[in-house]
Amino acid sequence: MTADPTVSRDERITTAALALLRSGGGRAVTIEAVASRSGVAKTTIYRRYRDRIDLLTAALESLTDPKPPADLRDGSAVLDWLVHQALSAVVEGIGTGGVAALLTEDDPDYARAIRAVLLRHRQALIEVVRAAAALGALRDDQDAETLIDTIVGSYIIEHSRRGSVAEDWSDRIRAVLRPALLSAAPE
Repeated sequence: MTADPTVSRDERITTAALALLRSGGGRAVTIEAVASRSGVAKTTIYRRYRDRIDLLTAALESLTDPKPPADLRDGSAVLDWLVHQALSAVVEGIGTGGVAALLTEDDPDYARAIRAVLLRHRQALIEVVRAAAALGALRDDQDAETLIDTIVGSYIIEHSRRGSVAEDWSDRIRAVLRPALLSAAPE
């Protein structure tokens, strides 16, 4: 593989690791496979990461600190952001391969490490939901944890049922959640 000089080694390593994770789950992410896919030498990868779990954790760290929406007083914008963030944890993060590996528990080290990353991401989303509720943008009697689980679960179930997720999925989930979450009717 010829390396693109505009893309750093770390970006190539991360991109390769996440692509392997999304398609094949945690076991597909080996140092050898990442080296082959990224064009970065195994020795270089080993200098940066102890093992594949350390590599996967580092690759997914960008999920743990999502930038909150610009206006926490706009309930619709917060809901849009929340759906996007929950979805990106699956689509741009662990992928269906990663979800399958978590559900089957066939790789306990992977499951433990990735759950820790996903829990930090989830906590960041929960904090935004609570902040928006405190400002009156969302109803304050909602269970933020279950809300996030509902969004992610809906995506996973649709993918399981259809083999893919329809392009209008995010519109549909927002339409279902909007009346239950917004403190006032949308304008």
